Amino acid sequence: MPRMMFRNYHNKRSPFRKNTGLHEGASTASEIGGSLHESIARIVRILEAPDDLVTRFISGKDGVPMCAILCIAGLSDLNMINEQIVPSLQRAFSVVEPTQKMSGQEMFEMLDQHFLSVQKYKTTQSLDDILVSILSGDTALFIEGLDRVLLIGSKKWTGRSVEEPQTEALVRGPREGFNESIETNLILLRRAIRDPKLRFDPYRIGERSKKELVIAYIDNIVHPDLLQEVKRRVETIDIDDVPESGTIEQMIQDSFLSPFPLILHTERPDKAASAILQGKVVILLDGTPFSLIMPTTFVSLVQSPEDYYERWLIGTLIRVLRYSAVVISLTFPSIYIALVSFHQGMIPSKLAFSIAASREGVPFPAVVEAFLMELTLELLREAGVRLPKPIGQTIGIVGGLVIGEAAVQAGIVSPIMVIVVAVTAVSSFAIPSYSAGIAFRILRFLTMIAASMFGLYGIILAMIMICIHLSRLQSFGVPYLTPLSPGFYRDWRDMIIRAPSTMLTKRPQFMQTKDDSRMGNKGGGP
Repeated sequence: MPRMMFRNYHNKRSPFRKNTGLHEGASTASEIGGSLHESIARIVRILEAPDDLVTRFISGKDGVPMCAILCIAGLSDLNMINEQIVPSLQRAFSVVEPTQKMSGQEMFEMLDQHFLSVQKYKTTQSLDDILVSILSGDTALFIEGLDRVLLIGSKKWTGRSVEEPQTEALVRGPREGFNESIETNLILLRRAIRDPKLRFDPYRIGERSKKELVIAYIDNIVHPDLLQEVKRRVETIDIDDVPESGTIEQMIQDSFLSPFPLILHTERPDKAASAILQGKVVILLDGTPFSLIMPTTFVSLVQSPEDYYERWLIGTLIRVLRYSAVVISLTFPSIYIALVSFHQGMIPSKLAFSIAASREGVPFPAVVEAFLMELTLELLREAGVRLPKPIGQTIGIVGGLVIGEAAVQAGIVSPIMVIVVAVTAVSSFAIPSYSAGIAFRILRFLTMIAASMFGLYGIILAMIMICIHLSRLQSFGVPYLTPLSPGFYRDWRDMIIRAPSTMLTKRPQFMQTKDDSRMGNKGGGP
């Protein structure tokens, strides 16, 4: 049986500098200390006393401040603070007599056991944790004489509700999609996978932005070396800000020279949950609805969650159509160029006469004609994406029809060329992965150049080069053409043909999971 390259993970040299202190809760040199007023003054001085910083001291019966809270207005839920936290503190210190000397630890225990009504909080001594939590919307509670600070969860800001994914629409399947709140995204994953072994490992990414990042996996399924390698790469990221998960994708992928995506992204919770159940690792970043799935193979670029929601015959037919769309999107214009320019004898006579008649009066050779139409289509596609949605759809449809018809009437391109470009465009839209579609669009121009120089021989050479490139690619140690090369024959039943669900009783063999059965104790099959 072919063996994977998990064992080679730790021999790879990291291309990034080690960023210590990334993991949440890591020890730092700066710790909080001193009296209550000194601690508050230190925080205010570091933050440079912004106008939206809320500071409130709570005093005892003798008027001496016993504790203080700090938060940022607009990021924190002030109603919760005023209705739950402040009244609880006032009640607590109203029962403490001035003659009663209590240490900071005793006051903390009193608040924790009898008065503090919030459920979500933690304690820390790290100054970095305090600053990041305050700037994230939490409330910091300082107690006189206590060398720790309570960080109370009070985040509240306007966010987008759970909506249907915009880039991965399905006919049949859940209508829920990730949004920009990482807490909401984790809840969606919890709803999809109610397994006690589901783990969310938190990190802080970005020296200045301090974005929350979570690595999600199932502990008794994922391969340990894969998990360790993902964590190692994440920990080596050293950058000021991570605005979107695409930045992480570019910094931890195996090769930045390949046009093919080596890490799959999705905004569908069901797709991310399915990947986790296969033994893969998912990365979620606060502020973006797109999660990252790793490792990725070429086969996964053509698969869709809908394949498993329909019966196996329907799923297989749709998947075969997608593979056909990949071939058409990559080679159709180049085959037209090769046949018209070099191999006219391979075209049936009636079709050859029809093509010759349609090209009569066209001043450009077939390759120039194809490039003009393809570039025009790419411009229309990009314009449709950037314009508002109703206008973008109109530009894409009307613009394509008007420009294509005008080009034919002007004699710049032939009608058959418009058909070839239209079929190619429709095929490219059938590819589920947007990044993979862009890769095939790039390679389409390369195959067109090869066809214009060497005809069908150029297309064959270009395809050989693409296959060699794919065979050399890896995603976190997994060969990109798995399970085709190396051959994991058990996984072929879920490659091009989607076998019945009763036959898919095992997790992907190439993932080398700890538990390879999908059916638990009731599962069987080879």
